[in-house]
Amino acid sequence: MESTRLNKIGRLIQKELSDIFLKQTKAMPGVLISVSVVRVSSDLSIAKAYLSIFPSEKATELLKAIRANTKAIRYDLGQRVHLQLRKIPELSFFIDDSLDYIEHINDLLKQ
Repeated sequence: MESTRLNKIGRLIQKELSDIFLKQTKAMPGVLISVSVVRVSSDLSIAKAYLSIFPSEKATELLKAIRANTKAIRYDLGQRVHLQLRKIPELSFFIDDSLDYIEHINDLLKQ
């Protein structure tokens, strides 16, 4: 069970990561990256961010690029939240494929 503090920290990191990705994807037309949810460990050392990437065909390619730039993203995040958080958690990025799963279920139900 997550505490209120962990939820607040997760929402703060989600908001700031969304802003970071929004600014980075402005240079790439036709690409949208949104942060679905951020789950923070109880000791605040690890944050797992689930990303929804559109178009989904480029998801694995973009996720590799994001994982290669994790240190730079963590640094940018640290610059934004250094007044709210004492320690910036290590970031792990995963693809959130729940929207694709929902679309697949809807297609099956239509048949």
